[in-house]
Amino acid sequence: MTIIQIVDLIFRVLVWLIIFRCILSFVRHDPYQPLIRFIYDVTEPIMGPFRRLIPAAGGIDFSPIIAILAVELVRGLVVSLLYTLLL
Repeated sequence: MTIIQIVDLIFRVLVWLIIFRCILSFVRHDPYQPLIRFIYDVTEPIMGPFRRLIPAAGGIDFSPIIAILAVELVRGLVVSLLYTLLL
């Protein structure tokens, strides 16, 4: 794997962790279970600022959608920048 593929994979895993966190909000889970704790610890620094900026409307939290869009935007910028610098 090249460095570009590794960076791209990291961003894609981050998007999936945000999606898993959304799914976890609908099911009962143990917040102290290590895998659940890992998902929350990794995604909170990204979702937290968006949650503070965009309050829940009618009980629906839109911060995951905005966080995924932001991560995808940064992924595209970083991967294209690496592509132009390294190739």
